Amino acid sequence: MSTTDPSTSSEQHKIDGWRATRLIFTLIVATVTFQLTASMVTPALPQMAAAFGEGPAGAAPLQSMFFLSAAIAVPVFGRWGDFIGRRAAMLAALGTVVAGTILCIVAPTLPLLVMGRILQGAGGAMFTLAYIVLNENLNTRVFGVSLGIVAAISGGVGGLDGFAGGLLTEAFGYKSIFVVVLVVAAIAAVCILRVVPQGRPQGVSGRMDWWGAGSLSVFLIFLTNFVSVGSSAGWTSAISLVLLVGTVVSFGVFWAIEKRRRHPLIAVSYLRSRQFWPVVATSLLALAGMFAMLNFTVVVLSQDLQHGFGLNPSLAALLFLAPPALLGVFTAPLAGWIADRRGWLLTLRLGAVFSLVFGIIAAAFSDNLYVVIFAVAALGISYTGFLFTSLNGLSVVLSPKEAPAALPGLTGASFGTGAGLGVVLVQPFAAQAATLGYAPALWVSVGITAAACIVSFLVAAPRGEKF
Repeated sequence: MSTTDPSTSSEQHKIDGWRATRLIFTLIVATVTFQLTASMVTPALPQMAAAFGEGPAGAAPLQSMFFLSAAIAVPVFGRWGDFIGRRAAMLAALGTVVAGTILCIVAPTLPLLVMGRILQGAGGAMFTLAYIVLNENLNTRVFGVSLGIVAAISGGVGGLDGFAGGLLTEAFGYKSIFVVVLVVAAIAAVCILRVVPQGRPQGVSGRMDWWGAGSLSVFLIFLTNFVSVGSSAGWTSAISLVLLVGTVVSFGVFWAIEKRRRHPLIAVSYLRSRQFWPVVATSLLALAGMFAMLNFTVVVLSQDLQHGFGLNPSLAALLFLAPPALLGVFTAPLAGWIADRRGWLLTLRLGAVFSLVFGIIAAAFSDNLYVVIFAVAALGISYTGFLFTSLNGLSVVLSPKEAPAALPGLTGASFGTGAGLGVVLVQPFAAQAATLGYAPALWVSVGITAAACIVSFLVAAPRGEKF
């Protein structure tokens, strides 16, 4: 009778050295494809809205709908990858991104441009799939650092993407950004085909739960639109109340479907567990607070000629988007290294607490260019580096073996939902900058981040951690 530890046997079949390096590089290129559609587009948002006769606030749907789409795509493509293989799922998501990018280039109206952004949002699944691929193929001793390297991309490609997006927008218009995305997508497709292992993951049985995927998508659409309409038309308006009912009913339908499925998209028992809901809630709140601050309010504040700092797109990107992204690139691998040695929970809580501190500084001194630059740069360490990396790491290590994409998919969905909801929540306050300035919008983000910080202390410890 064999006495070999299954986990030890599994470790022996994982890769390192040059093969691991090739895999990490491939996953970086794949995730960069999606990241460019998020961060590289950010400095171009005012021009994109202006091209169709809209003010800066009119750019909000281009971001909120993009991240709503990502929220839907992450659990769907992630869980689908359990059944068709990670490589096939990544190629499917990449193909959807390419279709959306082409539509963004040719779109003659703002609604069609928004539709292109919705299709691009499917690329959000790249990060979740990448984290799972790393966990399934790399040795434990390098998992944290490698996850941090890939997670760092979520904050921007060293800040160069935002700066390049601003330069391209000024020189050639916003459509040139999408041409760059197409080129990177082509490179990513070749790398994925050559490097990412194909085939169905071991230990996973059954087939994709499309009923669960559809009902979850409907719930997320109702939820996002409820918050969007409620924040603008009033929470007690007739349309808001209708959307609230739709949100509650659609969640009930999703719950009922998942209870009856043999291989559910997200098992109901998981949703009740402290291994799941605190991670998801922290992710949702952290993204709603921090993303809206960094990628919407600060962007509009920096370029507002009358009530902000009045910078051009490229300079605004260089000062406000590049520093946190660059610091995140260096800090995220460090956060993964610390998590491997001191625990994922410690890393998470350090990131949450310091993100709150730097958010408060930005809001309290919103009229001071240099203080805001400092606070935003520091968030590259606390938020992009520590908080974001630890949430992704926890989602992988806490997910059950029989459904490895369940928690990463749900966490990824909360990232997309949180980012979209955050923009929706702060947009009405940012729109009142002429009378109130941008401080109220920033304080809304601070309040949401404070809630994330509190919930982070409820996350269950992974096996072996005693924090």
